[in-house]
Amino acid sequence: MPEKNSSAVDIFSMLSEKEEKAKKKQREEILAASGVKEFFTEGKISINKRTCWGLECKLCINACPTNALYWKSGEIGIVDELCVYCGACVLSCMVDDCIKIERKREDGKVERFSKVKDIVKLQEKINARKRCERVSEIFPTAEAYCEKYKKRLK
Repeated sequence: MPEKNSSAVDIFSMLSEKEEKAKKKQREEILAASGVKEFFTEGKISINKRTCWGLECKLCINACPTNALYWKSGEIGIVDELCVYCGACVLSCMVDDCIKIERKREDGKVERFSKVKDIVKLQEKINARKRCERVSEIFPTAEAYCEKYKKRLK
């Protein structure tokens, strides 16, 4: 009975890692050529073919900054390598819950949306956080605010 080599190499994992690196490099090259910046580490996009009015409108195709969406024999197609999960397609779609996007930020936070209302709420939340951070930089304490504007704290 042959002995098992403790330093055995898993060829399949090596091949999948090599393929993943090649796909990532190809994606970076394609996006660099289009001039679109990638903000999300990973994501998913799906289109509900039953509710999509693609033939009548094609608004999502026109809105996509990377041309990841295209018209193919009776439905909207997706080129996953081109999608940057920006949400422009959801914003332009006239049917709620037709296009669903799930994306992951660099900090690990996952965002999901499929309606214009969801994107607006998400963006407002992000902007509110940024505004609070800017105010905190200028006025770290209530006393600093009062000192600048010569008001008394009650």
